[in-house]
Amino acid sequence: MYKVFVNDKPIIITSSSKNENKYAVYPFKKLLFEEILHKLKHDTLKGIVLNSTDLEKDWASFTQNLEVIPAAGGLVHNAKKEILFIYRNGVWDLPKGKIEKGESITTAAIREVEEECSIFNLKLGKKLLTTYHIYNQKGLKLKETHWFLMTSDYNKALSPQLEEGITEVCFKNEQETHIALQNTYANIKLVYDTYKEA
Repeated sequence: MYKVFVNDKPIIITSSSKNENKYAVYPFKKLLFEEILHKLKHDTLKGIVLNSTDLEKDWASFTQNLEVIPAAGGLVHNAKKEILFIYRNGVWDLPKGKIEKGESITTAAIREVEEECSIFNLKLGKKLLTTYHIYNQKGLKLKETHWFLMTSDYNKALSPQLEEGITEVCFKNEQETHIALQNTYANIKLVYDTYKEA
């Protein structure tokens, strides 16, 4: 299954016949890409399920319509199990960014967290998941973000990367995290849920 968000509404491409979310269901081969985006942006639909008979082939076909932007980031927790958040554009987020040419996914994940938060002593844990979202910036882009669990015992002051539009960076305890998750993106909730299930 692939889950791609458009304005926080999911396009679920799946070979499963289950539809637990009660989203509109269409056969993958019958729906035009532009029509999917239009329905999600302008209709009252909360999400769309595309039934696939060949998941990997259909995913390759789906991504042909988009410029794929690889990115990497981390869900970082400290010794108190507090989670590191950044605040950008009025929304709580997790640190992440584009993978540079020739850079490995894991190196990019650590670099982006360090740059956006001024945090160090990061220890890379397991990969949590890969998230996808579509945005329009000089054409349609598909951001493919690889998320890793990280830990750090760094206890000096953190400072946000202001030139990236980040205005706050801080660790949040469980109660504060639940509040932050009320004002975040659907992809970030997925990352957190995957972390909690691990």
